[in-house]
Amino acid sequence: MVTDPPLSHTAHARAVLVLGLPLVGSHLAQIAITVTDTLMLGRYGVEALAAGVLAHTVFFTVFVVGAGYAFAVMPMVAKAAAAGDATQVRRVTRMGLWLSVLYAAVVFPLFWASEPLLRGLGQEPEIAALASDYLRIAAFGMLPSLLVMVMKSYFSALERAQAVLWVSAAGALANVGLNWVLIFGNLGFPEMGVRGAAVASLLTFAGMLAGFIAIAVLALPEHRLFQRLWKPDWEAFFAVFRLGWPIGLTHLAESGLFSAATMMMGWIGTVELAAHGIALQLASITFMVHIGLSQAATVRTGRAWGRGDAVNLMRGGVMALVASAAFVGVTILLFLTLPEPLMGLFLDPADPDRPAVIGVGVMLLALAALFQLADAAQVMALGLLRGVQDTRVPMVMAGVSYWLIGAPASAGLGIWLGWGAAGVWLGLVAGLGAAALMLMARFWGQRLWLSQMGLESDVAAPKSGPAPAA
Repeated sequence: MVTDPPLSHTAHARAVLVLGLPLVGSHLAQIAITVTDTLMLGRYGVEALAAGVLAHTVFFTVFVVGAGYAFAVMPMVAKAAAAGDATQVRRVTRMGLWLSVLYAAVVFPLFWASEPLLRGLGQEPEIAALASDYLRIAAFGMLPSLLVMVMKSYFSALERAQAVLWVSAAGALANVGLNWVLIFGNLGFPEMGVRGAAVASLLTFAGMLAGFIAIAVLALPEHRLFQRLWKPDWEAFFAVFRLGWPIGLTHLAESGLFSAATMMMGWIGTVELAAHGIALQLASITFMVHIGLSQAATVRTGRAWGRGDAVNLMRGGVMALVASAAFVGVTILLFLTLPEPLMGLFLDPADPDRPAVIGVGVMLLALAALFQLADAAQVMALGLLRGVQDTRVPMVMAGVSYWLIGAPASAGLGIWLGWGAAGVWLGLVAGLGAAALMLMARFWGQRLWLSQMGLESDVAAPKSGPAPAA
């Protein structure tokens, strides 16, 4: 099998950043939609903020399972593109769209019946009712949100990250204006509060989907992506399904842990729930950097794996991890030195609960600094493993880490021992740390991707000579 000459580590670092930084920017723009909701609902009132946090937690938990099919599209398209197979690129992407439509239809009733479910989970009746108002509208937004994720994976795998960045940035800006109009009732619109945030997000993702479709049709006509979109392709359908459902359940294991932590915070109190929501938003913003780098690692690894190029696969993985670790250091410094100003951004200065929320939040940000390294390590390992289309064993590892270690630790420390918010977050640290260790051992220890390519000796003794320029 013919492979490319080994690139230097510097060249790999450059390649990871050229692809990864626009993806980081796109993820930051996308999470800005949620952050905008949190900021503006915090200014609207602490109850609205708590309901928004609860509703978004439920929505995101369901969303990430369906997004597994979109994440499966990325390494499959990357491998097909490396082989020059435009037909396979089209087949995989179209069936990713199909699976997203089917999933959105299946989960719609869950959001419509969310109020009794939330009350049954021990949430305060007023907060559960407000959260349900959000989720009933967000039910219609699940479909465009999932289709946007498939299109992002398609463009990312083709290393067209600039398109992903600009559409995501435009969506984030549009959401700010829509929230300002609909939450607070500006420009003559009715004041909708929590429901206004949900409508704004729905309109934003619908607009982003339209933008991605237009770019795909105009910039990549050779793929004929939407030609005979209604025609089933069962071979590709089940290929995406087989790779995607373990990714979705892996996401569910992690997001489910954070959702469980949110429910526990609701049991502890409204102030703790609001502080948890803000601290989690801040941690999520920094986490988007690692997701972008992880996706760059998936694409680079997937392309190298498609060529049977073990040397460049390994070097690219190392440099992706180095880039992620460098940002971890910056994040830890930020959370430990500026916790009060960061928390204060999300709260109305005149709100009587502001000091209490900030007090709890400062403590939580110190713990968020503690788990930054583990959180970054586990998502980077997942990105590398997905590049070689290894998803089922990582799914099991995630389930064990988050639900046999993390969730019991959060409940035991936070609820049973009475440590409150700090105990819940220490459980998160335990779960993320266990996942990071297991997943890193899976990729670097067992070297599954080497045995599949039969190139162990090539990595053990790469050819000597100067590395070519990028």
